[in-house]
Amino acid sequence: MASNSKDRLYADLKRKILTLDLEPGTSLDETRLSAEYGISRTPLRDVFRQLAGEGYIEIRDNRGTFVSPMNHKTMRDFFLTAPLIYASVARLAAQNARPEQIARLREVQQSFRQAVETDSVEDMIFWNDSFHFTIGEMADNQFLMPSLQRLLIDHARIGQTFWRAHNDDMAGRIRQAADQHDRFIALIEARDEAGVVALTLEHWSLSRDHMELFVRPDPLPISLDESA
Repeated sequence: MASNSKDRLYADLKRKILTLDLEPGTSLDETRLSAEYGISRTPLRDVFRQLAGEGYIEIRDNRGTFVSPMNHKTMRDFFLTAPLIYASVARLAAQNARPEQIARLREVQQSFRQAVETDSVEDMIFWNDSFHFTIGEMADNQFLMPSLQRLLIDHARIGQTFWRAHNDDMAGRIRQAADQHDRFIALIEARDEAGVVALTLEHWSLSRDHMELFVRPDPLPISLDESA
């Protein structure tokens, strides 16, 4: 029972962080979470340590536990680094993917497609994250995986403007993203390294401009003096 509660706490915190139900910098209350999930402090702190190791939260000595923050440097580094890491991971996935991993990727894609069809924003965010995390597992690189995990967390959080926008253009982009996922599976299965890298950059460009709106939603004024 305790193990099930730990698993549920771990899964719930991940989902809430990815979907911004828990905002960056939010303090996590150990007492409340222990009571809510029916577990003692020791297994709860095991979950915290695991999430901290994966980049979801920060444990600060004598200050508490907080959802990983997002600041100007974090987001600048994200936009500079994401396409490089994603492309490297995709190339290695095409080299190393095993049949059972490809089957798993198809299952995740089915869940993502269902979320798109039902217009479930939280599920789209969650399953999109799972899709790219599974590609990371295929790459099987101990140096790239920690960077990928951290990028995917902020990708989900910064990408809220992409998934939550309600207009025809964004609906079309989301359907295009789903179609690109199918192409990812085909290219990885075909061991097409050049093709999957090109698709990765295309996929990144599809949402990049809308993610930038999260950082600066309104254009900066040219002048404070409108008569100038």
